[in-house]
Amino acid sequence: MKSYIYIITSSILLLACQQDTKQIKTVYKLPKSLKEVSGITYGSDAGILWMLEDSGNKNKIYGLDSKGKIVKEITVSNTKNIDWEDLTKDSSGNLYIGDFGNNDNERKDLCIYKISKDKLAQKSAKPEYAVKFSYPEQKDFPPKKNDLIYDVESFFEHNNNFYLFTKNRSKHFDGTTYLYKVPNKAGTYKAQLLGSFKTGSTFDTAAITSADISPNDSKVALLSHTRIFIFEEFKADNFLSGKVKSVDLGHNSQKESIIFKDDNSLLIADEKDKNTGGYLYSVDLREAKLEAQP
Repeated sequence: MKSYIYIITSSILLLACQQDTKQIKTVYKLPKSLKEVSGITYGSDAGILWMLEDSGNKNKIYGLDSKGKIVKEITVSNTKNIDWEDLTKDSSGNLYIGDFGNNDNERKDLCIYKISKDKLAQKSAKPEYAVKFSYPEQKDFPPKKNDLIYDVESFFEHNNNFYLFTKNRSKHFDGTTYLYKVPNKAGTYKAQLLGSFKTGSTFDTAAITSADISPNDSKVALLSHTRIFIFEEFKADNFLSGKVKSVDLGHNSQKESIIFKDDNSLLIADEKDKNTGGYLYSVDLREAKLEAQP
């Protein structure tokens, strides 16, 4: 009996230790009902962390307090969660839902919904407007397997524009992520290609799943399942043109969300998958080991 208890206790301790490394620390466990968190951000109320889930889940956003308890639920009316993949805010605290998940590269209904900060106290909110867009370089729906470059799970709002970073799903994956720009204004637009960057050669460690810009606009963070890429000293809004360093988290899970908490610290959320994931984490760039990228 004692051996049995020892094995169970050891397993629990081992699982707990696996959540933390020198680079990443656990903040709290996410609610059981939020198994597929794909986007997080703060709104105008810094005490509430907003989250959403991706395709197959409800058209809702959830507000969590500092202990990880859901204190607000808002149904986003007149919408369907086709594939909500990221959540961001503007400088005024309005929220934006990125319905642009496109695993098969065949969607023609990509859009971003604006949720006014004035609606965040309600139980139901109709988007103030939708921003619809397409990629002018894409000619086939879907393209050939070697050209599956039009999925997006990452964006942020900056100076009245959205910046989107593609998730490469090409057959011969080379880690290239493309940066596109779309105006933050109601209407239908052709996304503008600004630049590209190769994050690595392995899909599980180099495919980009979320992005954010620091409050002082000096850093851009891109997230993969195991690594953070930090860009600085970029030219204008071609953020991928900057000097880049990366943080090897030493931690492999389905990480789908990242935001800057302040100019030097980040929050990350991962999806729940069997015995891994389902947590909110923190990373302090002043303490993390940053590696220069070629």
